[in-house]
Amino acid sequence: MESFVVRASNRRAIRHAVDLSCSVVRLKDSTLTSIHASDLSPDGMHVELCCLDVEDVEIGDRFFVCFRSTPFGIWFYTVATATRIVRGRRPDDHGRGLGLRFESLSPLSRLMIHGALHRVPPHLPQREPRIDYAATVGKILAA
Repeated sequence: MESFVVRASNRRAIRHAVDLSCSVVRLKDSTLTSIHASDLSPDGMHVELCCLDVEDVEIGDRFFVCFRSTPFGIWFYTVATATRIVRGRRPDDHGRGLGLRFESLSPLSRLMIHGALHRVPPHLPQREPRIDYAATVGKILAA
């Protein structure tokens, strides 16, 4: 029997598992926040917190990020906003981290990152996508 449950996907781009050195500095106090990213997409990245306590970070904090992700060694510099805080409490969490969304990355830079990630495997989701209840009800009524 076909499932009527519709799963939602809020992602604009596919995340890719990477082992990437980077530099993430909080703009308001110039505190070094991270030196390692564990996943990357043209829209943002997940970084592991190393030098800042998770209680000191808030959603909406802005960071200066620099990293290299192409085989040509091109540096990318951008401002990013914290969109998710990983506190490391769930069994599948691999420590404390931040989800960052790139703000000032140019379309050309995003395209270059997308091309560089083309051969990198996608990051496996740790949770099932949430249920889109409105689409599920619409699907049931249409049946």
